[in-house]
Amino acid sequence: MVTAAGTAFLPRERLDALLDLLREGGRTVIGPTVRDGMPVLGEIATVADLPAGWRDEQSPGRYRLSDGHGDRVFDIVNGQMSWKQFTFPPRQKVGEMNRFAVDGSISFQPSAPDPPRLAFLGVRACELAALGIHDRVLAGGTFVDEDYRARRDAALVVAVQCTRSASGCFCTSMGTGPEVRTGHDLVLTELDDGFVVDAGSPAGERLLARLPGRLATPGEEAAASAAVAATRAAIGDPVATDGLRDRLMDQLDSPRWGQVADRCLACTNCTMVCPTCFCTSTSISSDLGGAVNVTERGWDSCFNPGFARVAGGNFRPKREDRYRQWLTHKFATWIDQFGTSGCVGCGRCVTWCPVGIDVREELAAIAPPALPAERPFIRPAAATPGRFEITTLRASHPETPDTATLTLVPTEPVLLAGLPGQFVMVDMPGFPAFPISVSRYAHDHLLLTVRGAGPATAALLNTPVGGQVGLRGPLGTGWPIDRALGRDVVIVAGGIGLAPLRPVVDALLADRGRFGKILLAYGARTPADRLFTGELTAWTDRGVEVLQIVDRSGPGWAGRVGVVTNLLDHRDFASRPTVAFVCGPERMMQATTSVLRDAGVSRERLFVSLERHMQCGIGLCGHCQMGPFFVCRDGPVFTLTELGALFTREGV
Repeated sequence: MVTAAGTAFLPRERLDALLDLLREGGRTVIGPTVRDGMPVLGEIATVADLPAGWRDEQSPGRYRLSDGHGDRVFDIVNGQMSWKQFTFPPRQKVGEMNRFAVDGSISFQPSAPDPPRLAFLGVRACELAALGIHDRVLAGGTFVDEDYRARRDAALVVAVQCTRSASGCFCTSMGTGPEVRTGHDLVLTELDDGFVVDAGSPAGERLLARLPGRLATPGEEAAASAAVAATRAAIGDPVATDGLRDRLMDQLDSPRWGQVADRCLACTNCTMVCPTCFCTSTSISSDLGGAVNVTERGWDSCFNPGFARVAGGNFRPKREDRYRQWLTHKFATWIDQFGTSGCVGCGRCVTWCPVGIDVREELAAIAPPALPAERPFIRPAAATPGRFEITTLRASHPETPDTATLTLVPTEPVLLAGLPGQFVMVDMPGFPAFPISVSRYAHDHLLLTVRGAGPATAALLNTPVGGQVGLRGPLGTGWPIDRALGRDVVIVAGGIGLAPLRPVVDALLADRGRFGKILLAYGARTPADRLFTGELTAWTDRGVEVLQIVDRSGPGWAGRVGVVTNLLDHRDFASRPTVAFVCGPERMMQATTSVLRDAGVSRERLFVSLERHMQCGIGLCGHCQMGPFFVCRDGPVFTLTELGALFTREGV
C-alpha cells in the first residue's frame, strides 16, 4: 500500500486494483474502450475492456484506429465521444405536466436529480477544462442546472496525462493542456511498465493511500514529466490567441465566411462532438388524451436551419451566418458571457468534419495576427510604369558560375520593404522592364539573386559596383507566412527557385517559436549550381531540416542524386497540420505538389510561385494573363485551390 504522502507508482499488472477501488460504493467505471472498431466511452468491468495496444490516427476529416502497438491502455488520444454525455446527457427529462379531468387544473412536477454514481477513468486535460467550462456555464451563475450539478458532484474523476497527441490537438494554444493541473481526483501518467499516480483532491488522496503500489522513484517521475513535455513540444502553438476575440469581431463581414460555407455541410458534427457546446432545445410528448405532457431537453446545434427561427422568419438563413455564429461565439463572445473561451483545443471539430474544415486554418484566414513589425506590408514604391526608384549597386556576390546576389541601396531615403515572395520590376537603359524576385529585405537595402538567362539579366549582372539601377515595387502577392503559424512548414525549391523562398526562411527563423518543424528540400542541376551554400549549413544549425539533391553529381559530391521529389519519399504530412511553399520550374512544381498532396498536405495549404512574361508588373500589359488571372497582379504566389486545373494544363 502507498501509505506515505507523495507520488505513487502502480505496476501495470495491478491496474485492476484501481478499478476495484473505483467501483466501491456501487460506482460504475466509465472509460475508453473499442467497440465495432470505434473508440467509445463505456463501462469498464475489467482491465481487458481497456484498449490495450490501440492507437488513433487523425487528420482533418479522417479518423483511423489500429492495434498491435504494445501494452499501453491510454494511447487513444480521443474519439468522437466526450465526457459531457454523462454530465449533460443528449436527452434528459425536464419535468411532467398533468391536466386533471375533474376540474381542468394542471400541475407541474420537475424531474428530481437522480445521478448515477460514476467514476470517469482516462479524462484528458482538455476534457477537464471542458468540464470546468460547463461548471461555470451550467452551475456557476445565477441559474443552476440542478441535474448537471448533481451529476458532477456524484462523479469521481481519474485523469490521464497526454503522452501522445493527435494532429488536431491545439490545447497548448488554448491554455488547457496537455498537462493535467486541476479538476481531478487522481491523475495517471502511463509508462511502459506502469503508471505514475498523483492525487488532486481529498478523495483522491484517500484512494492513493490504498493503492497496492509504492512511492514512485525520481527516475519514474522524471520520465512521466518528460513524456508530457514531449507531447507539448509535438503540438506546438498552432493558434495565435493574442487579441483573437477582437480580431474575430472585427471581421464579421469577411468574405471568408462565404468561402467556408461553400464547403460546410451544416451537418452539426462539430457541435455534437464538441465537449463544451451546450445549446439545447425542448420537446413535448403527450398521451393520446393530452392529460400527461412530458418535457425533454435535447442537444441542439446552431448549424440547424431552425435554430434561429422565429415567427417572422429566420435570423440566420444562410450557412455562412451559422458558421460565423458558431466560430465567433466559441472564440469571442463566449469570453464576454463567461470570462473564458468556449474552446479547449481538443481538435474533435477538425477530425470529425466530413469535409475536413480545420478551425485553426479558418481562424488564421479570417482573423490573422498582425505581422511582426520587422516585416511590414509597405505599399509599392513607384508602381506605375515609367516611374521608378533609383538604386545604387553596393555589392555583387557570385553564387554560381551564372548567378550572383546584388545588394541595391535606394538613392533617396525610401523604405524598400515588402513581403517574402514579392518581386520588383528592374529598369535599365536599353531594355524593357523585367521582374526579379527579392531574395532578402534589409532596413536600407534589398538583395536580388539574378541568373544570367538573357541580354537584360546579363547586363544587370555586368553593372559595376556604384552603378545605378531603377526599381519598381515590391509588387505581387507574397508567401502567406501567417497561414503557417503553429504549423509545420515544408519548403521545396528547385534551382533559382530558392531565391524567392529565402525570405520565407528568414521570416520563420525570426519568429521561430510560432512555427512547428521546418523542412527545406532543395534540388539543383549540379553541386556547383547550388545557391546560398553557406546559409544552408547555418539554417541546419538553427533547427531547419535541410535536404539537398542534384540532377548530376560532381567532384567531391557525396550527397543524393536525382529529382527533388525523391527527398519527399515516405514522408507523412497528414499527422500534423502542414503548410508547403514550392518554387522552381513549373514541371518540377507540378510533380512536387502531387507528391505533397499524396503525403497529406491539402490543396489550400499548398502554395506555388508562378513565372510568366511580365513587362508592367501590375496587370495592365496583358503578357502574363493565365485564365482569369494576371500572374503579376494576382500572383505570383497562388494556392493549388485557386489555380485548379489551370496549374497542369498546357498552353495557358
